[in-house]
Amino acid sequence: MSDALLSVSSLYKSFGGIVATDNLSIDVGDREVHAVIGPNGAGKTTLIAQLTGELLPDAGRVRFQDVDITRWPPYRRAHLGLARSFQITSIFHDLRVIDNVALAVQAHAGHSYRFWKPAHTDADLIDPATQALAVVGLTDRAQAIARGLSHGEHRQLEIAMALATNPRLLLLDEPMAGMGPEETAAMVEILRGLKGHRAVLLIEHDMDAVFALADRVTVLVYGQVIASGPPAQIRADPQVRSAYLGDEVSDVA
Repeated sequence: MSDALLSVSSLYKSFGGIVATDNLSIDVGDREVHAVIGPNGAGKTTLIAQLTGELLPDAGRVRFQDVDITRWPPYRRAHLGLARSFQITSIFHDLRVIDNVALAVQAHAGHSYRFWKPAHTDADLIDPATQALAVVGLTDRAQAIARGLSHGEHRQLEIAMALATNPRLLLLDEPMAGMGPEETAAMVEILRGLKGHRAVLLIEHDMDAVFALADRVTVLVYGQVIASGPPAQIRADPQVRSAYLGDEVSDVA
């Protein structure tokens, strides 16, 4: 798409004889929720790692905000406006919830000297942290020790930590992983609240969540894009059903 915030062109990555990303191209528009789905081993997490700079591609290009970031390290991409959440939460369990988010703000700002200043007195850290916690519904848990949060609340906290850096594009790697129905429904509502405010690239196995949230869906199989389009088009695509969806979703759009 011509107005893409993120544009990935002919991305290729292999590990020995295993091709994880095979000539993959994908665009994400500004403020678009774009879901990437596919069976285990399709290359979804490898794609995310190449977008964040944790892995460098063997070939291809990654452009973000019209800047070629293909060889950039992760910290430079983060400062340009990319933020990621992981399949497994990466929080400081012995710190308060608000402190976890404040540390994310501090790390993004690059002011390590603030480590020695009490976080609760630093409005530059606490104000954006408080706002991010409100977005994910954790205001009442701000003073709690992170270890005491439920699994769903840990996922909410991690997203708050990403949002506190004010990213242009949020990369979410299976945010509903391990959640029960109630926690999943709560997370869907949180992510629905982000629509129209920032771009989201969503990796997710929960098809109900994908079709409830996504503006576009891209399907990967063995590192290749086999289909990409609006959710209704993906639901109806016979190749997608054969390769991945099967009977997992109903025929009702």
